[in-house]
Amino acid sequence: MQIKQISVFLENNAGRLGEVTGVLARAKINMRAISIADTADFGILRLIVDNTEGAVKALSAEGFTIRETDVAAVEIKDSPGSLAQVMELFQRSQVNIEYLYASLTGKAGKAVVIFKLEDHEKGLRILQENGLSTIETF
Repeated sequence: MQIKQISVFLENNAGRLGEVTGVLARAKINMRAISIADTADFGILRLIVDNTEGAVKALSAEGFTIRETDVAAVEIKDSPGSLAQVMELFQRSQVNIEYLYASLTGKAGKAVVIFKLEDHEKGLRILQENGLSTIETF
């Protein structure tokens, strides 16, 4: 299973992040996970939302430059060492991780780690073969 991530390209100006969150709020889109990477001139906001199609439509209508990407959302125990086990699995299998970020699920004792993998299909196969749960929504 995979999940769609929305990347929003933003100028590094005061208020731009607030504009994105305002657009999503007015469209009644709930953010489930969020990450931002920035440079001096621009940032890339990465989002997992409860309604990808609605978010893409709302953000595009407001002139934001966006891209959709397939990522793996892996549900793990919210305990010490859980992420290390997944990282070791990818290392042994030589699956390169381009980036990751995490979110809590609302389920007691669970977290979700979002992985952007260099070889998405191989990564999904390795996860499945090792009994790890990938999810489509959370």
